[in-house]
Amino acid sequence: MLDEPAGPRGGRGDALLAVTREDLDLYGVSELEERVEMLEGELARTRRQIEKKGAARSAADSFFNFGKS
Repeated sequence: MLDEPAGPRGGRGDALLAVTREDLDLYGVSELEERVEMLEGELARTRRQIEKKGAARSAADSFFNFGKS
């Protein structure tokens, strides 16, 4: 049993949008460097997902176009 009702879920990309609106003047150099590392990691993760989905799409296209000219 939950003690508090769950609030509304954020939409897709809301977290990323919030990150892009942060005031970077509040961060020190080392914090900004850490932020860049985290964002680069997220970029790499996103690119891997794109590749994975592209491979799955290619496999599906090959399967459904098998024998067609």
